[in-house]
Amino acid sequence: MSALWRVHGRLLPDAEPRAFFVAGRHVTYEPVTEAETLVDGGWIIPGLVDAHCHIGLRTGGSAVTTAEEARSLAAVDRDTGVLAIRDTGSPRVFPELDLLPDMPRVIRSGRHLAPPGGYLPGIAVECPSAELPAAVAAQAAQGHGWIKLVADWIDEASGDLLTRWEPASVKSAVQDAHALGVRVAAHTFSEEGAAMMVGAGVDSIEHGPGLSTELLEEMARSRIALVPTMNAIATFRSIAAVAEARYPRYAAHLRELSTGFGSLVRTAHETGVPIYVGTDAGCDVRHGLIAQEMLTLHRDAGLSAAQVLGAASWRAREWLGLDLLDEGGIADFVVYDMDPREDLTAIRHPRLVVLNGMVIR
Repeated sequence: MSALWRVHGRLLPDAEPRAFFVAGRHVTYEPVTEAETLVDGGWIIPGLVDAHCHIGLRTGGSAVTTAEEARSLAAVDRDTGVLAIRDTGSPRVFPELDLLPDMPRVIRSGRHLAPPGGYLPGIAVECPSAELPAAVAAQAAQGHGWIKLVADWIDEASGDLLTRWEPASVKSAVQDAHALGVRVAAHTFSEEGAAMMVGAGVDSIEHGPGLSTELLEEMARSRIALVPTMNAIATFRSIAAVAEARYPRYAAHLRELSTGFGSLVRTAHETGVPIYVGTDAGCDVRHGLIAQEMLTLHRDAGLSAAQVLGAASWRAREWLGLDLLDEGGIADFVVYDMDPREDLTAIRHPRLVVLNGMVIR
């Protein structure tokens, strides 16, 4: 039997007392007389979004090999209130998970596209500049409206971050993607990588510690989003410590890039760059850490609790074309006992997680 529930509480972002009903998978504001009360009081937000996650990667960057393992990782994220995931590059996709009603919605970018030797071994589709058009078309067909380009990675010969693609080829690839109706997410660490990708007109910069004030201004003008992955950038110092003996230039560069990153993200926000919350789960960050990422963005970049909540919930959902809790929308929401705008640590303790109209926890 389909769910018939009444939900009453303070619905963010407005926090006005509202009552709505869950009929099957959908929300309605028309009274349903036979509905059982599921929630009476609390603070309700549309389901959280992890806008930079890798369902096809285990922590440390190794490939997930089975759909069951991918499902397990997605469930870890889901149970924290993450009900939609933008998978920003995975070596394998698992479309069978899309059919499971207890799984978060996954917006896939296909596999990473990187120049030869320009990313984690065996993870990306590696292609020289001349082969980018065909690679873009192939990954555009695999994803859900996004592809992922890798701007820079460590180069063993120079011992530092290096961009290996020609900027003109990248710009042409982005134009090809847009002509195919897909958006482009760009991994950037270095200053050169950030400049190349912003100049190419991508749709989102992932990480972005090499961004300058001038590039942030261009991003604001062009509505290029930033997904800063705060806790992933925080790992730069431990990575630098490991790399120091063999790659001292790279280690020093990572430390420089991570220093003051919170201030850079704050400047991006103040400049008008759209910012969204992403954990980078599956690389150097474990799955299930959306609350930690939100709290770090709040603490280190100085965004208010309400701004962080929007970047992880209603604004992120709008950006990705996902339902909000509007009439006829999918019933994806999280309930908290405390107002997370007043104390963001409330995000660690959801009272209720509802996905597709089903109580998950």
